[in-house]
Amino acid sequence: MTWVKICGITNLEDALTAVEVGADALGFVFHEESSRYVTPEAAREIIKHLPERVEKVGVFAKASAEQVSAAATHSGTTAIQVSVDAGPLEGDRDCAYCFEQLVHGKPPIKLIPALSMQRVRPEGPAMIWNADAVYAFLLDSGWGVQPGGTGRQFDWAANEATTKVIKNLANVIVAGGLTPTNVTEAMRILKPWGVDVSSGVEAAPGRKNPEKVRAFIAAVREADKRI
Repeated sequence: MTWVKICGITNLEDALTAVEVGADALGFVFHEESSRYVTPEAAREIIKHLPERVEKVGVFAKASAEQVSAAATHSGTTAIQVSVDAGPLEGDRDCAYCFEQLVHGKPPIKLIPALSMQRVRPEGPAMIWNADAVYAFLLDSGWGVQPGGTGRQFDWAANEATTKVIKNLANVIVAGGLTPTNVTEAMRILKPWGVDVSSGVEAAPGRKNPEKVRAFIAAVREADKRI
């Protein structure tokens, strides 16, 4: 079945709702400029109530490997989502290497590099990563000063061939503007390993709408039967 991540979790109630209706992963945004920002301490208080089976993903932008490692360790996240598209680190193999080393830590942590599909040749940044260290690539619409969390979808049809190239490197998670009503179409075109939603299931930034969360996961599971 398609892996489902509910991102932008800021409180325990939303976290437990998402888990109850079948989310495979929850995302905690540690980027201070985001309206969905939570501190590692706040995330830790939520994470301690979550079942082991659920992936807890720390989401970072414009952060060094040292900052990511410290926040992940303190919060108890089991995976990290990082972007080298954001700011001066774009396309930096040395930067990617530093993040890759975190995979081998104790405890080990899963690595999800985020790629902007708004750039020319989005597959280029994917190729700077050691695919053996990558859990999955997240394909999103954000770039530069607003990395991810834009609530806008990228052109799925126009990026179908590019997505296939990236899928040859590692699993692919599609994000950006997904909702309960359009996720089926994204899955039909791109056939991703996973999907990621934040604003598409919100009542307000940082607050989830339980019915939308339930509808999103139901739509994914229904699509799993038909695609």
